[in-house]
Amino acid sequence: MRWDLFCSVVDNLGDVGVCWRLARQLAAEHAADVRLWIDDLATFQRLAPTLDVDAMAQKLGDIEVRAWKTPFPLAEPADVVVETFGCELPAGYVEAMAKRPRAPVWINLEYLSAESWVDGCHGLPSPHPRLPLIRYFFFPGFTAKTGGVPIERGLIRRRQLFQQDAAAMNRFLHGLGVQTETDGEVLVSLFCYPHAPLATFLETCAAGTRPIRMITFAHTPGAEALAAFGVATGLRRGALAGEILPFLSQDDYDRVLWACDWNFVRGEDSFVRAQLAARPLVWQAYPQAGNAHGIKLQAFLDRYAGSAGSRQPALDALWQSWNGLVPADGLAAAWTECMENRERLQTAAGKWPAHLDGLGDLAGNLAQFCAKRV
Repeated sequence: MRWDLFCSVVDNLGDVGVCWRLARQLAAEHAADVRLWIDDLATFQRLAPTLDVDAMAQKLGDIEVRAWKTPFPLAEPADVVVETFGCELPAGYVEAMAKRPRAPVWINLEYLSAESWVDGCHGLPSPHPRLPLIRYFFFPGFTAKTGGVPIERGLIRRRQLFQQDAAAMNRFLHGLGVQTETDGEVLVSLFCYPHAPLATFLETCAAGTRPIRMITFAHTPGAEALAAFGVATGLRRGALAGEILPFLSQDDYDRVLWACDWNFVRGEDSFVRAQLAARPLVWQAYPQAGNAHGIKLQAFLDRYAGSAGSRQPALDALWQSWNGLVPADGLAAAWTECMENRERLQTAAGKWPAHLDGLGDLAGNLAQFCAKRV
């Protein structure tokens, strides 16, 4: 089948990260002929360095990448049209969809959420008010009544083998320039929005008794914070050392998450990949009006705790402090307690990927849903 995926970059790398993974998996595992329309090629280039930001059309592997410009060019709609995260298709393209002898399967791929109402809305049809078209709402999620999350074929096993091979992990990190010689050192990856309580967190890590090496990425708020704190690559302040890496491909970023003991992530794409890394994580949700992000955060923690079989109050407090839902002065105590209970948190994190894998993966569930309707 031919697929058109439309992506408007809102959450910097989160939207395009999800779309790029989905496009690649549909092509690789479901023989899909994928055309990816994206309105911000410069941001996309951070994930795909070989991308030509000035090209209107180009191939990246098996994926045809098109620049989404205004006015929108004439284009024959595909068999399946995926409108990601409510990005609104070009009006002329929608008109062309309605003129096809057989209407495309039109999918509105929604944002990931653990909220209970998602189960009842997943897969619901919405007829167009004027044209003979039906749009289906497809929700990623954490239950069997949702579309699941992106998990490439064999990913869980590859991650397990990598984490079981300490020498392979060290070779990978050393290849990136990360030094890991300090005995007992805790590796922490950091990817966050600028409003995270970074100064408080770095002070807490530096004042601790356990050596920490924090890995972050160039031209991100985390890198700026490490440099301002005096722990740019190769430097140490108290118990804290820093490493600032160039921005990595998605596959190499996955391996960083697998190799680290803790992962601080943001948005949607890195959030899912940190869950699949089977390591303790802290998520910074994309901020929304009316505390909607706080509701999403709590809904996930409720499900995550249920999988572990017990609540971890310190982890809840750490997430809430990191997201500005409670005062940042509670972060130090929450982080200290989480570090003291890291083995228990690691056990809980290790159980979660099997739950996600049991739901089926997002690309496979979506392909199956569309195949029944083409």
